[in-house]
Amino acid sequence: MHLSPSPLSASIHELQTLIMSFHPAIVIETVEEERVQTLLQEATQDMKMQLLEWSITQGLARSHSASGNTGTSENRWVDECAPPGAHKPAAFEDTADPLKALKCLQDISFKAVFLLKDFARHLDDAEVARQFREVIQLFAQSRSAIVLTGNAIKLPAEIAHDVVYFDLKLPGRDELQQVVADVMRSLRVKNRVQIELQDADIPALVQALSGMTLKQARQVIAYAALEDGKLTLQDVGRILQRKAQVIRDGGVLEYFPTSDVPVDLGGFNGLKQWLAQARVGFSPQAQALNLKPPKGILIVGIQGCGKSLAAKAIARAWKMPLLKLDTSRLYDKYVGESEKNFRQAIALAESMAPTVLWIDEIEKTLGGSTGGDADGGLSRRLFGSFLTWMQEKAQEIFVVATANDLSQLPPELLRKGRFDELFFVDLPNDAERTTILQIHLTRHRQAPQHFDMAALVKAIDGFSGAEIEQAVIAALYRALYLQKPLDTAILLETIKATIPLSVSRREDLQKLRAIAQERFVSVR
Repeated sequence: MHLSPSPLSASIHELQTLIMSFHPAIVIETVEEERVQTLLQEATQDMKMQLLEWSITQGLARSHSASGNTGTSENRWVDECAPPGAHKPAAFEDTADPLKALKCLQDISFKAVFLLKDFARHLDDAEVARQFREVIQLFAQSRSAIVLTGNAIKLPAEIAHDVVYFDLKLPGRDELQQVVADVMRSLRVKNRVQIELQDADIPALVQALSGMTLKQARQVIAYAALEDGKLTLQDVGRILQRKAQVIRDGGVLEYFPTSDVPVDLGGFNGLKQWLAQARVGFSPQAQALNLKPPKGILIVGIQGCGKSLAAKAIARAWKMPLLKLDTSRLYDKYVGESEKNFRQAIALAESMAPTVLWIDEIEKTLGGSTGGDADGGLSRRLFGSFLTWMQEKAQEIFVVATANDLSQLPPELLRKGRFDELFFVDLPNDAERTTILQIHLTRHRQAPQHFDMAALVKAIDGFSGAEIEQAVIAALYRALYLQKPLDTAILLETIKATIPLSVSRREDLQKLRAIAQERFVSVR
C-alpha cells in the first residue's frame, strides 16, 4: 500500500526542491521561527549543505546543527532550557550590520543556506537592497540560498520579483505528536510530573492541539501538567479551552469546542433529516466508493429564525469542533492583509479538520461590492478565493454559510454544486413556536405547563425564534419589577408591546419567500 508523505517530510522535500532548483531567495512568513530553523536544519543536513543564521543581535553564525547539534526534537527542548548563550556558535566578525552581513555572504565560497531573521525591514535602505540583489544574483548560479523569515514580510518591488514564497502550514499531527512526546519526556525528567496518559489517549491530546503552533502546543501541555502535578486525559478539556482563547486572539476565527455548543434547536426537521444522511459522507464506506465528504450548505432566512443556532447544532450532532469566521476582523485597511487573513483562516481550518466552518452573514463578507470596485476589488478577490477553495478543498471541512439578504449574494454562489444544498428558514409555524417557547421558558426555570400555551403561541404568530426568546426575557424582567411570578398575562402584555420584523419588514419578507420557493429547500 502506498502511503502519502507526512506534512513535515513534504515540507522538507519542498524546501529542498526550491533550493536545488536555483531559487536564491525564499520567503517564509511565520511567527514559528524555531520551526523554520528545524525544517532548514533537516533539509540541509540531508543535502549535506551548511546552514548559517543571521540576526541583528547576533550577526552571522553557523546554525546549532552545523556545530554538532543533531537538530532532534529532544535536543531542541534541551536548548530551550539551557542558560542563555550555552553552546552558541561564534559569529563571523562584524556581521551584525545588515550591509556587512550581505557582503560577508558574497565572499563565502562554500554552498550554504542562510537564514536571515527579520531581515526584510532592512531592505528599505537602498544600499542594503542593492547589495541583497547582487548576492541573490550570485546565488542563482551556485545553488546557495537566502531564507527570509518574519511575521509580516513586505519587500520592495524590485526584490519581490526575485523571491519565491514558501507556504509553511500549521503543524500536522506528526509534528504535534513529537511535541507531546518531547514535553512528556522533559516533564518526567525535570519536574517529576506524574504522567497518567495511556498510549490510547495520545490521539485525543494531539487532536486538541491541532491548529496551534509548536510553541503554543508545548506551553499548554506544560501548563496543564504543572498546574496540578500530573498530565491526564482530563487535561484535554483545559487544553481545548486554552486553544479557544489562542485562536480568538490570534486571527479571524472563533473556536467553539464540541462540549460548548448548545443543542436546543426547535423545528428544522427537514434539515435534520438531510444532515443525518449527509453525515455518512464522512464514513470509511463512502471513501471506499470514492465519494467525497459533503462540502457544506447555505442557509438563508429572516433574522433571528435559528440559522446561527443550526450551525452550532450541526457541529454538536456530528461531534466536530466549530470554527466561526469573524468577518469584522477579516478586513484590513492595508493592501493585501485581508487576503492574507482569509488564507490564514482557511489554513487553520484545514489543520483542524474534520471540522465545521461557520461563515455568518456571508453576504457581508463575499457580497455587496463583488460587482464593483467600491473597495478596490477586495470583495471580488475574496469571493474568487473562496469559490476556488470550495471547489478544490480535500480536507473534511463542512461549511455552514448563513445569509439574511439574498440581494447582496453573488449569483455564482447560488449555482448548484457550490453547496450541497440551499436551505430556506421561514418564520416558525405553530408547532415550532410551541417548541421554541417551551425551550426558553425551561431555560429560565419556568414550567411550561403553568402557562396558557395555546394563547401564547397564537400571540407570537409572526415572531422569529430570537424575538420569542427576547419576549420571554423581557417578561421575566417585568415580573421581577412587579415582584410576582411570571404568568401568562405578563407574557401576553410583553408580546403585544413588541413589533416583530415580520411587521416592520413585511415587504422584504414577502420578496424573500417568493425567491426561496423557486431556489431553496425548506428546513422543515
